[in-house]
Amino acid sequence: MADFCFNIVKGKVRYYTELPAANDALIVVPIETTGIETDSTLKDYDDLLTLLAGTSNEQTTMGRKTVTASIVATVDDTNDRVDVDMPDLVWTAAAGNAISALLVCYDPDTTTGTDSTVVPLVKLDCVLTPDGTDFTAVIAAAGFYRAA
Repeated sequence: MADFCFNIVKGKVRYYTELPAANDALIVVPIETTGIETDSTLKDYDDLLTLLAGTSNEQTTMGRKTVTASIVATVDDTNDRVDVDMPDLVWTAAAGNAISALLVCYDPDTTTGTDSTVVPLVKLDCVLTPDGTDFTAVIAAAGFYRAA
């Protein structure tokens, strides 16, 4: 489940995860342990370009993951909430610097967009020191985001 939701998208995460545009996707970005900013600072960024211009570094050796299918939003009327889930993510032979977080972002156009148009949705704490083995980020049974 998300550790926090970025201020820019509070109330919009479910909409973005429905992938409403023609060439859009969720982009999962690993963030290095070294230089990572506090949650209170990170949540104020409105786009990925500005976030990465701060002291937080993208772990580029592992690379980003693009998710375009199997994103499921479940309305739970009993508990008065909506849970959003996506498939677990696998990095094959993960290498590079240690990470402390995964950012789930919305890219409105994967064909021509840039990091300035990529909207950070949620941060997931994820501590990993890559050692060349495969790494699977197991998304919680309840999903990666909950609106209640």
